[in-house]
Amino acid sequence: MTNSTPQRPFDVEAIRRDFPILQQPLPKGLPVTYLDNGASAQKPQCVIDKESEVYENYYANAYRGVYRFGAMIDEQLEETREKTRQLIGAKHVEEVIFTAGSTMSLNVVASGWGRRHLRPGDEILLNETEHHANFVPWQQVAAQTGAICRFIPLTDDRRLDLSRLDEVLTPKTKVLTVTGMSNVLGTINPVKELAARAHAVGAIIVVDGAQSVPHIVTDVAGADIDFLAFSGHKLYGPSGVGILYGKQELLADTDPLLTGGHMIDRVYRDRSTWAASPAKFEAGTGPIAQAIALGTAIDYVSSIGFDAMHAHEQQLAEYAHQQLNDIRGMRIYGPSLEHKGAIFSFTIDGAHPEDLAQLLDRRGVFVRHGHHCTMPLHDLLGVSATVRASFGVYNTRADVDALIGALEFALGRLRLA
Repeated sequence: MTNSTPQRPFDVEAIRRDFPILQQPLPKGLPVTYLDNGASAQKPQCVIDKESEVYENYYANAYRGVYRFGAMIDEQLEETREKTRQLIGAKHVEEVIFTAGSTMSLNVVASGWGRRHLRPGDEILLNETEHHANFVPWQQVAAQTGAICRFIPLTDDRRLDLSRLDEVLTPKTKVLTVTGMSNVLGTINPVKELAARAHAVGAIIVVDGAQSVPHIVTDVAGADIDFLAFSGHKLYGPSGVGILYGKQELLADTDPLLTGGHMIDRVYRDRSTWAASPAKFEAGTGPIAQAIALGTAIDYVSSIGFDAMHAHEQQLAEYAHQQLNDIRGMRIYGPSLEHKGAIFSFTIDGAHPEDLAQLLDRRGVFVRHGHHCTMPLHDLLGVSATVRASFGVYNTRADVDALIGALEFALGRLRLA
């Protein structure tokens, strides 16, 4: 990643003050303890202000008019595109495409590249820790093309078992698709190594970066990633906007998912031709204000620095792991801390995850419960649901303490303490 935004000294209390939603008291004076960053992150004031600025001062449709507002919109969208290129280390700005989010980005690849290139007997290599957004589209394209989904074996702690990768990665493999960081286990996968091994057999690699891009340095050129997807709302930016990165030559060989306005080169009575990337994949009116404000979010996280953010979150992870393990009946799923980010999915003996989540909410602690869009993983774990606490740049040791206190309260109410 190359970004020239100057970095400020890391001060988590100052960072917290940037997020107005964290400043409001809840009923009974409880503070907000927001631990659902894996689902969506909160927004700093600068991002909120930027989106409002667009609507209040110069909103217009994009790439449509040469008048003042239209030109301002076009310029700022392209500024975000360039900031995104720098953020992820892409070589060319044309490789950065605005979408509605990670799910849409992955569907563009599965449908647009997969349906065009996969043939009966070709293999798609998945694993059981993937989010449904990087699982179901590949199931669908396999059914449509006659390709076969195969699975990378997992270790006992549910990491990818690279010692057995050659059992399933073969010349028949055409796509290896993998999450950069598991949204349930927090596992950080060795994307660069996987890319090299996929390319060695002639396959492409697709990376779901929804969890990894907001927390660790991403370098698509250095890791030789073919396609990457991520969402703005997990990167402290607006909802409704995401990014698809693809190598130029692969995008040229990928069909658009949507057709219509803006992505057209020429329409005839009997056929149409498409514009070059990125316009080819940006049909219709996109998330204009959201994409512009995503550029502000990128400036914000770049000013803090990904190394500083990751170090802070890992310190919190160490503290949280120690505290959670002191709770009787606790089971945390996934690998040890050196292999994961600051995400903890757990169960407690005798306590249903939904009951725990509801009781934690009474103490102002917001966590996620359920299968987290990973049913195959939960089937593998042998549980129908888990509780997930996921940390972000603004979380503190006090938030961990609040989580532990709320869990003790919940277990007391459930008469399990």
